[in-house]
Amino acid sequence: MVSRVTTVAFQGIEAVSVDVQVMVAPGKIGMHIVGLADKAVAESRERVQAALHASGLSMPPKKVTVNLAPADLPKEGSHYDLPIALALMAALGAVPADALETYVVLGELSLDGTIAAVAGVLPAAISANALSKGLICPKPCGGEAAWADPEMDILAPASLIGLANHFKGTQVLSRPISAVRKRSTGGPDMADIRGQETAKRALEISAAGGHNLLLIGPPGSGKSMLAERLPSILPPLTPRELLEVSMIASIAGELSDGKLSSARPFRAPHHSASMAALVGGGLKARPGEVSLAHNGVLFLDEFPEFTPQVLDSLRQPLEAGETMIARVNHRISYPSRIQLIAAMNPCRCGMAGEPGHTCRRGDRCASDYQARISGPLLDRIDLRIEVPAVSARDLIQPAPSEPSEVVAERVAAARDRQYRRYELLGLSTTTNATASSAIIEQVAKLDTGGKALLQDAADHMKFSARAYHRILKVALTLADLDGTETIGRIHLAEAISYRISNTPLARAA
Repeated sequence: MVSRVTTVAFQGIEAVSVDVQVMVAPGKIGMHIVGLADKAVAESRERVQAALHASGLSMPPKKVTVNLAPADLPKEGSHYDLPIALALMAALGAVPADALETYVVLGELSLDGTIAAVAGVLPAAISANALSKGLICPKPCGGEAAWADPEMDILAPASLIGLANHFKGTQVLSRPISAVRKRSTGGPDMADIRGQETAKRALEISAAGGHNLLLIGPPGSGKSMLAERLPSILPPLTPRELLEVSMIASIAGELSDGKLSSARPFRAPHHSASMAALVGGGLKARPGEVSLAHNGVLFLDEFPEFTPQVLDSLRQPLEAGETMIARVNHRISYPSRIQLIAAMNPCRCGMAGEPGHTCRRGDRCASDYQARISGPLLDRIDLRIEVPAVSARDLIQPAPSEPSEVVAERVAAARDRQYRRYELLGLSTTTNATASSAIIEQVAKLDTGGKALLQDAADHMKFSARAYHRILKVALTLADLDGTETIGRIHLAEAISYRISNTPLARAA
């Protein structure tokens, strides 16, 4: 007799059905797992046997064969423990086999029979719902699974014996409740920033349109402080964005207590990060920082200190909004629509252009340092501003600064205008930065003065086609902040000024 239980294998954020087949037959005593299983799955044999023993069951003195079908699909992870154990219990008659047919199962077993949390429960729950099945998952992951469908049958047992008692009718497992992690209050606020009015203006524009931003200034000028306050003025995730972000976090195992958060991701990897850590990859092709920042912010401090190859790997995600990881065994795509915020010093010594300072190596100090950032990557950054050192006057007698709550209201109003604009066109785009070039040309309405200014600037400064369209996007965001339908000369002038600054870096681009 062969007993069957359905579980899943993960390919990116997609969950693929896997049929766990267990047969108990005469032969050499032992358990054998086949079906292209990795080391973690092969070790399930020991965990399952120990968990069954702790639950009062013993392995049969027969040959137990476990087949994970389809056999040519790689099986990775410890979440196969629970489906293997349940299929074996069904083969032994400890649980009714027909009761397991309507569930997708995943969970890791401890040696004492308790069920530990695993990654990927939310994508598994969505896949199970698409198959019109319920889900059996660890208790810590129950709140995460409950987001898939409010009517879905979900069991979240704490132990193997508790699940067996539920099927016997001696214990009832209640359906878990979906939970939301409250947004923290009292965090970094725009009111903390003294001076830097130009930088704060650029930060507001960046938040309103989802534009990439580069901050250039000497050490201690407040570049990191500005970037860390960007999440405080961004609108919360929409339900669709929340689901996308949570699925990636679930695959990466970063959803603690099964609670989802409406706050936009903010990832700030160290400049020693490898290419696999930043864009994803590795042996199991896991999502990288650029995917974990999907629908949020990726902050790269000390921008030129990242290796050039790692920085250039961001080109595709910034342009396409997804990361394609191609390996010999598989090809996986992760959503990666991010807002890039980068900060850097103007030169290696950090003080180029500051009054009274002269670099020992002259102009080469700045040019060699800035050359670590390639032109194609720089061309994808919409706003580039200089962040000068804060003066003593700003610190001693600070002018009143707007709190994040006030700025966030203007950002939300601008984003609402963008959402309604693209919704009328039947597009899923929600910000100007993510709109295609063809759509921007269609919706951007320039007045006569604006057209003339843009034409003159493009001819004089030799803008690339990408730079031309990105200037239009920034100008459209400025019009949205002003609540106007037409892009004026003043909007284009400000957008062009953010594209070109006095630094050699910007002139080179």
